[in-house]
Amino acid sequence: MRKFKQVAGFIAPYKGIVIIALICAVLGSLMNVLIPRQIGQMADIITAGINTTIDLGAIKKIAIISVLLVVIGFILNYLMGFWLSGFSQSLLRDMRMKLSDKLDRLSISYIDGMSTGDILSRTTNDVTVFSKAYSTNLGTIASNLVLFTGCVVMMLVTSPILTLVVIASTIAGSIVSGLLAKVSRPYFKTSSSQLGRINAYIDEVLSGHLIVRAFNCEAEARKEFEKLNGELAVSDWKSQFFSSFMHPVMTFTGNLAYVAVCIVGAYLMMQGKGITIGTIAAFILYVKQFSSPIASLAQSVSNLQPAFAVQERIFELLEADEIRNIDSIGLTDVKGEVVFDNVRFGYLPGQTIIHGFSAKVEPGMKVAIVGPTGAGKSTLVNLLMKFYEPDSGYIMLDGRPIEEISDEDLHSVMGMVLQETWVFDGTIRDNIVYSTPDVSDERFNEVLKETGLDNLVETYPDGADTEISEKMELSAGQVQLITIARAMIKDPAVLILDEATSSVDTRTEMIIQGAIDKLTAGRTSFVIAHRLSTIRNADIIFVMKDGDIVETGNHNELLQKGGLYSELYYSQFADKES
Repeated sequence: MRKFKQVAGFIAPYKGIVIIALICAVLGSLMNVLIPRQIGQMADIITAGINTTIDLGAIKKIAIISVLLVVIGFILNYLMGFWLSGFSQSLLRDMRMKLSDKLDRLSISYIDGMSTGDILSRTTNDVTVFSKAYSTNLGTIASNLVLFTGCVVMMLVTSPILTLVVIASTIAGSIVSGLLAKVSRPYFKTSSSQLGRINAYIDEVLSGHLIVRAFNCEAEARKEFEKLNGELAVSDWKSQFFSSFMHPVMTFTGNLAYVAVCIVGAYLMMQGKGITIGTIAAFILYVKQFSSPIASLAQSVSNLQPAFAVQERIFELLEADEIRNIDSIGLTDVKGEVVFDNVRFGYLPGQTIIHGFSAKVEPGMKVAIVGPTGAGKSTLVNLLMKFYEPDSGYIMLDGRPIEEISDEDLHSVMGMVLQETWVFDGTIRDNIVYSTPDVSDERFNEVLKETGLDNLVETYPDGADTEISEKMELSAGQVQLITIARAMIKDPAVLILDEATSSVDTRTEMIIQGAIDKLTAGRTSFVIAHRLSTIRNADIIFVMKDGDIVETGNHNELLQKGGLYSELYYSQFADKES
């Protein structure tokens, strides 16, 4: 019942179209139910007139009625298909929009817990399977239920005895089909999950194909793919194997009913039980119509099995916990004071990474965060950006806990440059002014010059309007420059630089460092760096180890202490200093 309630929410906006389509399906099926009776009457007229005169006028009248019934049934079934086809595309569009909107509201922690390929599979393949299965089978189920009911009624009116013969022969087939549907359902669900796994693996290998080639791991990658593909093939085979039995079982039941009707009908006619040739002829057609909807209903149930399987995956995503919805108020006059008050955090329960972190950053300060790998530097920044929420403690911006600030407001006053660079299909200009509207040409050209991108832009005939993408031959350093320019043009109150110069050469680093110095002047900034030469002029340096601040001070003060910072620094610059 819960599954149908979930689906009803998506169908509700189109209930008018669906109802009209179902009415067409019902009326079209009724037209089909009336045709065998006309054929039976025609057979009785011909039989009665064989030894005398055949009433051609009556036959003509019945023929005209039969043709009209066929034509009207065809038109109604066409209209049903037309409207349900439009409903299918609308349902598909709405579900994709709903999933896209949901992904925007999911927490980073939830998305990090899923593979990219599995998310893509749910939002593309699973949605398509779901939409087509429901839209295609709704009309089929409705029309076949009406056809089945109509056939039963007409058969009972025609001959109750023959009706019992037909029903008895189909009960066994229905029971077998129900058992087959129950057996095949888990395999359809497994198949959908394994399709998500194989999509995730393909995405993983394609993203890292250079590493795969460089380390001669093609054979291992192919072996793993063959394993996943084999598991998927087995699940598909099992699900199709069991579900494919439904149609043959119902076909066998229908053929068995034909034989039974002919034998029992002939016996009753010989016994003078009121059975005529026309009755038997009509009944044979009714048997076909009776068995056909049962077979079709069984096939529809089989077709809905993959829809039920993917529906669980789709609604699992749609019903996932979202980030807390806080009304946007629009932050103004942000000074940039940041306070960490006894912050504790761990990505997994029982595995704490940040242990009671406390610090106060005055407005306009340039804060450097250094430490060995795994010390919790990037985690601290993720907490500041509200990508994750602390397990305990508070982070405050200008005296206000950031948990009371909407993500939209918080991110509007923060700029961020990550280690992972990202550009999208579009022009260089589009990538730089991303989410920052109404940027003047003067300001845009100024940012190009400050980041050194003006030299790159001048090499293209279209300049800043040159189309770029992740597959374009841009170096990692050039892409990093674009991401830095994106943060600079936003002019944020708080700036976060997470290894912003990790992908550039020494000369480019000097250019970027000059631009960063201009960018960080007069604003609160957090700089995570392994190259300690880039943070000598920081107002304060937090030295982290195992989630705690173990040292605090400026560059000279920390060197004089001779602690962890000094050890990290001299490990990089011992030769130069000597």
